[in-house]
Amino acid sequence: MVKRNLESVLRARLAAMAGVVLLGPRQVGKTTMARQVAGNWPGGAIYLDLERPADRRRLDDADTYLRAQRGKLVVIDEIHRAPGLFEILRGIIDDRRAAGDRFGHFLLLGSAAIELMRQASETLAGRVAYLDMAPLDAGEIAPTGIDIDRLWVRGGFPDSLLAATDADSLDWRRDFIRSYLERDVPMFAPRLPAETVGRLWLMLAHQQGGLLNQARLAASLGVSAPAIGRYIDLLADLRLLRRLPPWGGNLNKRLVKTPKIYIRDSGLVHALLELERWDHIIGHPVAGSSYEGMVIENLIQAAGERRQAFYFRTQDGAEIDLVFESGGMPELAIEIKRSSAPSPDRGFSSACDALAIDARYVVYPGDQAFPLRHGAQAIPLGEMVERLRRQDPT
Repeated sequence: MVKRNLESVLRARLAAMAGVVLLGPRQVGKTTMARQVAGNWPGGAIYLDLERPADRRRLDDADTYLRAQRGKLVVIDEIHRAPGLFEILRGIIDDRRAAGDRFGHFLLLGSAAIELMRQASETLAGRVAYLDMAPLDAGEIAPTGIDIDRLWVRGGFPDSLLAATDADSLDWRRDFIRSYLERDVPMFAPRLPAETVGRLWLMLAHQQGGLLNQARLAASLGVSAPAIGRYIDLLADLRLLRRLPPWGGNLNKRLVKTPKIYIRDSGLVHALLELERWDHIIGHPVAGSSYEGMVIENLIQAAGERRQAFYFRTQDGAEIDLVFESGGMPELAIEIKRSSAPSPDRGFSSACDALAIDARYVVYPGDQAFPLRHGAQAIPLGEMVERLRRQDPT
């Protein structure tokens, strides 16, 4: 089992709040981590999976049952299946607060349905914290000896990454994609045709890291541009897509203002394109943008909530693949090169100068850091992840 860095954050949030909503795609490891936390919780814990009829029946009189668990951590998986619980949880939390019992009551797991987030935000505002769980990243796999190329090829979902063979891993990812289209899309968005969502997902894999052009996607799929917006909203809400916004500060330059779209897990990109092994991927046109997407996802996850992520591009070609902003100011610029001898582009240097960023890095698939021209430094992905996680990127 790979230790998840989010576990310590989860324990800290439960020690400070009445509850935590843990969000993330299916099979990312939410249940495993919740059971780890619950297994040694002071006072014991109760685990309820609302996909199991027996557990749903235990909540027929949810108020009475949950009040009887005082002192225990109650873990409720697939919480979106019982949206009416939020009102009950609010009453229980408020009553316990009034009695001086304020922390560590509920851990709610969900796949980030829009309706779930809306109801939780409206009903439990100020009572619970929210955490996002992503697939495994370069920092988490480092102690295991798994190399980053394997992470890139298979993606970070644990069952895919740890499969016995590349073929087994690809089969797992194919089933994962099929289950989302056959089960989750109809569940979370019954009015959206799953077949069209699947075709869009495939198109986005071919265009990994491209600028979002809803009109062109709509024309290709024979639907309206607003419909494309709804499909993308759904995939983003399920934590399967990332819309990376452009940096939009006040500069005397014409800036590109369209978000970039990435499928968040590189293994899913490769599965959608039927690319099984490293040698299949490296010769495919998507290789560079797939690697870029994996690096961006790893770094955003490592940076946490203290830094906001953007890309930067001017109309005359100055570009930064990833900009981290803190306190409203851009502080860190990252270019991504899948090359053993990386060199920053001239546009990267001029973009950094325009934003007055001194901390400039080129992330590459090597194992040593070294200086480059224009004040940049080449750095391995794993090292950059650890610097961001320590909140010491420079």
